[in-house]
Amino acid sequence: MRANERGWWRLGILMAVLVPALGHGSEPDQLQVGRFSEMSAGAAVTGWEPLTFSRIASHTRYTLVNEAGRTVLQAQSAASASGLVRTMVIDPTRYPVLTWEWKISNVLEKGDVTRKSGDDFAAQIYITFADDPQRRTFFQRSKTAAIKLFYGVAPPSAALAYVWGNRAEVGSIHPNAYTDRLRMIVVESGTAHLNQWRWARRDVVADFRHAFGTDPPPISGIAVMTDTDDTGESATAWYGDITLSRP
Repeated sequence: MRANERGWWRLGILMAVLVPALGHGSEPDQLQVGRFSEMSAGAAVTGWEPLTFSRIASHTRYTLVNEAGRTVLQAQSAASASGLVRTMVIDPTRYPVLTWEWKISNVLEKGDVTRKSGDDFAAQIYITFADDPQRRTFFQRSKTAAIKLFYGVAPPSAALAYVWGNRAEVGSIHPNAYTDRLRMIVVESGTAHLNQWRWARRDVVADFRHAFGTDPPPISGIAVMTDTDDTGESATAWYGDITLSRP
C-alpha cells in the first residue's frame, strides 16, 4: 500500500466517530463513557460500535471477561487491527478530566511511535474532536471538502491518542506517523508494569493545548484500540471503566 493510501486508512479511525450520540438535559458531574463493569462477561459490548478496515483482513478480538470479580473489556490482537468506538458530543471545557484503567500482557518489541512501521500499541484510547471550519485556512477547508466527497464524511479537526508504548518516554507527545491531525501521548511505557492494572487521569483540555497550541473544539467520539498490524506482533490488553468528569 502506498504511503498516502496508508495515511487515509489511519484517518479512518478518526472519521468513524463523528455522529452525535449524547442527548441534552441535566448535566451530571461524571459521564460514563465505558461502563464495562456493569456489563456481563460473555455478553455483547453495548454502547460501542466495531471499527474495522477493508484493507485489514485480521481484526482484533474484543470480549467482556471476568477479572477478579468484575467485568472488563479484553482485546486480543495478532498482526491485526480494529477498534471499538463510542460517539459522544461533549464540551471538553465542562468535562475535561478523562480517567480509565488498563492492563497489558506485553509491549510490542518493534513498536516505535515515531515510525509508520512501528505505529502499533498494545493499548490506546483515542479522543477525537469535531471539525471547525472557522479554524481552517482556505487550503485546509478545500482539502477537507475533498476528503468528505471521497469518503462521505468530514474528518475531525484533531485527535489525541493516549498510548502504552514500549520505549518512548512517559509524558512525551509525538505527531502521528500518518497524519498531522493526531498527537500520541505516552501514558505508560515499557515492561515494569506488565500484567498490572494501571489507573490513569488526564486533563484533555490541557493536553490538547499542549499538543496543538489552541483550545479544543467539542469532543466528537472516543475509541479504544489494540493493534499490531504494522509490527506483525501479538498483544493482549484489558480496559476498565472509562469516564469523563468535571474538574
